[in-house]
This record gives sequence, structure tokens and C-alpha cells, in this order.
Amino acid sequence: MKIGIIVLFTFLSQQISAQTYQPVENGSTIKFVIDNLGFGVDGTFTGLSGTILFNSNNLTASSFTVSIKSATVNTGNNTRDKHLRGEDYFNVTKYATIKIISTKIAKSTTQGYFVFIGKLTIKDKTMDISFPFKVNSDQSGDRFVGEFKIKRRDFGVGGRSTVSNELLVKLNVLTKKL
Repeated sequence: MKIGIIVLFTFLSQQISAQTYQPVENGSTIKFVIDNLGFGVDGTFTGLSGTILFNSNNLTASSFTVSIKSATVNTGNNTRDKHLRGEDYFNVTKYATIKIISTKIAKSTTQGYFVFIGKLTIKDKTMDISFPFKVNSDQSGDRFVGEFKIKRRDFGVGGRSTVSNELLVKLNVLTKKL
């Protein structure tokens, strides 16, 4: 009888609590795509860190607190990257990280997807954000995959430059269970 109760308690506690994940830098990609004078420019960020709590059966126990290092912006063009690290864009000496923190994780109407609802902070400007994501598992671990659009001027990035105001951010975050 005691063993049955222990097994039931263990099963129920796993259904209630969220699994703790840590983003893994090697194998993750944080990409962005933006138009500049009609040409698509893409780039990446690294310096990924944070904690993800996730349980698809108990989304109220789930949360994301993740950041990247703004100085790691890389478009494959050293001159452009240096400009992006400067005051007009990311001002990396003053604002070292870009943060995303969930306020809620919800079930999506699209099967297999969830919805991230939270706050994105760039250059000390915080904006509400929401986007669909899915969780894929493979031999390397669990991946949180999603994408969203933002307006860079909302965050004081780039002023009135020729770069488009809207950009697409693509997340493919490999994690390890803690």
C-alpha cells in the first residue's frame, strides 16, 4: 500500500511541477532578419543564459528568464557590427544584455504549440511580447523553437536609419535538463 502511495505521489508531483532547463549555447541559434535598402540582412546573437521552467501539463508552473549578450551581435560584416554595438544601436557598453521574461505560458490553438507571453527588454526599454513556440526533442536535448517580429524603434535602436523598423527574430534554443 505504501509503495502505491509513493508511486502515485511521485507521478502527481511530476505532473504539477515544471522541469528546469538551462539554455545551451552550443547548438542554439538566436537569429534576426531585417531589410536594409531593400536587401535582407541577417545576423545572430550569442551569450545565451538563463532558466526555463516548463511542464506542458501545468503551464502555470512554467516560466522563462533568458538573456543574450548584446555585444555578440554578428552580421558577418565587422564594420557594420561595430556600428551596431555603438550608441545609436545597442550601446553595448551601457546595456550589456537583452532579456526576455515570461509573465505567462499558455496553450496555443495550433496543436503542438504554446504561447509565450511576457516582456522583452532592449536598452532598458521593456515592451510586451507574445509569440507561439513549440518544444522539439532529439538526441541532443529539448529545443524551444519560435519566432516573433518587433519594431526596433520601440526600443530606441537605430533611430531613423535606412534599416527597416520591423525585424524578425528566430529562436532555436537547445536546453539541458537540470
